[in-house]
Amino acid sequence: MNVLDRIVASTRDDVRRRRAAVPLSRLESELAGRGDDRPFQEALTLPGVSVIAEHKRRSPSAGSIREGATVSDVVLAYERGGAAAISILTEGKHFGGSLDDLREARATCALPILRKDFIVDPYQLYESAAAGADAILLIVAALEPKVLVALYAEARTLDLDVLVEVHDEDELNCALEKVDADVIGINNRDLGDFSVDVERTFELLADIPAGKTVVSESGFHSREQLDALERVGVDGVLVGESLMRAADPESALRALTGTEHDTGELSL
Repeated sequence: MNVLDRIVASTRDDVRRRRAAVPLSRLESELAGRGDDRPFQEALTLPGVSVIAEHKRRSPSAGSIREGATVSDVVLAYERGGAAAISILTEGKHFGGSLDDLREARATCALPILRKDFIVDPYQLYESAAAGADAILLIVAALEPKVLVALYAEARTLDLDVLVEVHDEDELNCALEKVDADVIGINNRDLGDFSVDVERTFELLADIPAGKTVVSESGFHSREQLDALERVGVDGVLVGESLMRAADPESALRALTGTEHDTGELSL
């Protein structure tokens, strides 16, 4: 089993435990108090490349990241720094996240929030909505096509935007042909071995029809890189680890978004 397979298997076990502890009916009852609508896709369609800034506690490849910082501290810095949206990595065993992180972010900032996790079961969609997520991630590589289709449709009925993540041409074709995804995420990180190749975005972009919202994920740390993405028509970029490791995440994000003079590189 590669890294993705192990995480998906672990996620299925975690979902079974959570469902036993908190029945779906309780989550459904909590949806009425979900709060204000924060459209995620709209936040990515503003002029320029919109930055989705991610809170990420650790990763299988990088270990622990920014110990001691609270979710509130990080997301407020992101909001001040010009992020268009926030991504909260909620997977626990491998990334150290939780839905409590998402709830804290929701209570702290006014930006749209993406729940970034390994969604494999409809129960997780209701968790996401009840916790205050505005969007969820569906990873094509982690799902059978019919499951992808069902989860996408269910998410939309819950008024959740969906970032459909792909890594290669076959996955992109699935995202376009099976679900006609509105928001396509091109992940430059190989989820089998966690290597990163930012050229993947440029290679796949030509096959995405006009009218789709495109987000590039992983491997970005400079304004020059974002300028290159803007020139080819990418709408958004998801940046996590480099911001989390920056000495001053707010200033680092301002450098990326171009809202202050900078040298083009993050201050790490």
